[in-house]
Amino acid sequence: MEFVTTTQLRTKSPQILAQLKLGKSIRLIHRSKVVGTIKPPENEPKVMTEAKINELKKIIKAMNLPKLSQKQMEKNYRDHLMKKYGKGIS
Repeated sequence: MEFVTTTQLRTKSPQILAQLKLGKSIRLIHRSKVVGTIKPPENEPKVMTEAKINELKKIIKAMNLPKLSQKQMEKNYRDHLMKKYGKGIS
């Protein structure tokens, strides 16, 4: 499946998905003109390794953020909502 019309996007979506999973790109046609290309993503998602996690922990520790209790976090959240939306929130 090299080309697909806008109507076929709805009717042949399983075949389109199968082609994309195989790594093939598909041209999109609308009113006899190629209007775009549908292609699978090129990059794989980044994986969090133990080394990256340790690096993040070091960065967080270097930032020296204050420790907040659950009660303080809820108060900050309520204050933010009050500031953003006003008094009508229950």
